[in-house]
Amino acid sequence: MPSGTPLKGCDATMEDMDIVRAYRERKHARCFQLLYERYAGRIYSKAMTMLHRADEAEDATQEIFTRVFLNLHKFEGQSKFSTWVYSITYNLCIDKIRKDRRNRDLFAEEVADPPEPVDEVPDETLLTMQLDELRYVLGELSEGERTLLLMKYKDGVKIKAMAHLLGKKESAVKMQLKRTKEKAKRIHDRQFARLAS
Repeated sequence: MPSGTPLKGCDATMEDMDIVRAYRERKHARCFQLLYERYAGRIYSKAMTMLHRADEAEDATQEIFTRVFLNLHKFEGQSKFSTWVYSITYNLCIDKIRKDRRNRDLFAEEVADPPEPVDEVPDETLLTMQLDELRYVLGELSEGERTLLLMKYKDGVKIKAMAHLLGKKESAVKMQLKRTKEKAKRIHDRQFARLAS
């Protein structure tokens, strides 16, 4: 077969969204295999960072790709494919953490040593929450809100990069972060202020 000719409908030179469309139209296993090859290493690395155990990270990677496969028809391309996969990865790992109480101190290092705050978006409230309180608040947020906060504060993704990943303007990302932090503070205060009194 000449180079540049798609193999069974997909080839490695194609953009993610083109591969997704080709997979939906033709259901060629090669299309999904290309997505797997592109993202398996990144997903495993992110799962390993969050779960801290190779066996759990491997299981999570397989489970994430199962979810991606089963939900590929729902992906509309409103965000980048990588952002969608990133969101699935975070949410699955957070679910695993929540179910596994043996990992109570999992985020202790990240909370104790957070990335530098961005001047125009103060983040004192989130950074001073106790680990159990932070887990509770994250669990009460929507998938998008949770992913946004984790991208910013756990991974230290810069506003400009977040805007690029999400296909939004920087000002829109800043406003969304501001609103999400305000919501997180309201959830925290509602739940934990009454426990303290």
